[in-house]
Amino acid sequence: MSVTHAVPTPPRLSQHWPWWPLLPLYPYGRRATLVRELVPGQVWSFEQLQGIFYVAVPIRMTVLRLREGLLLYAPVAPTQELLGQLRQLEATHGPVTTIVLATSSGLAHKLPLPSLARAFPRAQVWVSPGQWSFPVRLPLQWLGFPPGRTHTLLEDGLPHGDQLVWDSLGPVDLGLGRFQDVCCLHRASGSLLVTDSLVAIGAEPPELFDADPTPLLFHARDRGDEPLIDSAEQRRKGWQRLVLFASYFQPAPLEVLPLAQVWSQAFRPGLRNPRSYFGLYPFRWQTGWQEAFGALLNDGQPKLQLAPVLERLVFPRHRGLLLAWLQRLSQLEGISQMVGAHYLAPMPCTGEDFGRLAAELETRPWAPSGGDWATLAAIDTQLLAWGLVPGSGPK
Repeated sequence: MSVTHAVPTPPRLSQHWPWWPLLPLYPYGRRATLVRELVPGQVWSFEQLQGIFYVAVPIRMTVLRLREGLLLYAPVAPTQELLGQLRQLEATHGPVTTIVLATSSGLAHKLPLPSLARAFPRAQVWVSPGQWSFPVRLPLQWLGFPPGRTHTLLEDGLPHGDQLVWDSLGPVDLGLGRFQDVCCLHRASGSLLVTDSLVAIGAEPPELFDADPTPLLFHARDRGDEPLIDSAEQRRKGWQRLVLFASYFQPAPLEVLPLAQVWSQAFRPGLRNPRSYFGLYPFRWQTGWQEAFGALLNDGQPKLQLAPVLERLVFPRHRGLLLAWLQRLSQLEGISQMVGAHYLAPMPCTGEDFGRLAAELETRPWAPSGGDWATLAAIDTQLLAWGLVPGSGPK
């Protein structure tokens, strides 16, 4: 009698994401997934990398164990690797019963949802209100959302209300669409799940980069003709610079080099390969970049914060809306940690921490226009001039 052994799927195939051209972000068609158990037997983090070229940060789907089975919050690319890891959880903790897209504007979470929903045909799908597409507004069914089992949070109710506490930040009118982030508190674990609204940034590069530290090594260099050298110090340096890129687009200590100088440092021996972008590196970091990164932490430790991009481009005229949301969170009982869809998680915290953040945001200058914020401010000013975003809103 012959015995047939299953042949493991090669990583390159199991990590393949065929729909990446719809949102062509790094690492494009190959998405490795890191699974971490955040609360034993209750909360798991499914993490992938995503960014523009090598400005890549973790993007996270959080999995909760409920009495009925598993809930998936903030979808990411459902590769064969990711689905296999979910099947392992299902074998122990029950089926995937609920998939939640809690953001109205987050394309990185919206695009994977139809494929993820097809993989779990019995799961109910819940989406935040005001879903929109660009350049043409299309019905959700045309975008691949399953008819008959897609529901709208708040408008059609809220799932698992006996185990989850829901609250919404927004809506905020962005002109082309809306920003809205529906968060939930998992009572059993004390985990507050948010998509984009709040982040916590660590000084050390996330574990997700261990599989391929190339983005860190690329940004750790000071010149384009330097090789990519792997060390703990280079990884740390690259991570901190990468965070500044992602937070401010062009922070004050960053100088963009003239094209002639960029070409003069390119195509040197050892750099003639796609991994190093052939030595094309149009940046020079000035003194002070370490201090700029340090301002995103609290004495070197992670802190709850609103990402600068959101403060300057989404909420510059809506501080009151954000403060009211933070005050509501400060009144929730049982919060012990925040699990965001980006950067570090979990972030230990209590309701009091959200109250302190509200007090800080109310007293310090709001949505600054100078220093590290200058590029974000220029973008906001141009969007206002073009009439693409509303010029006023509640303070």
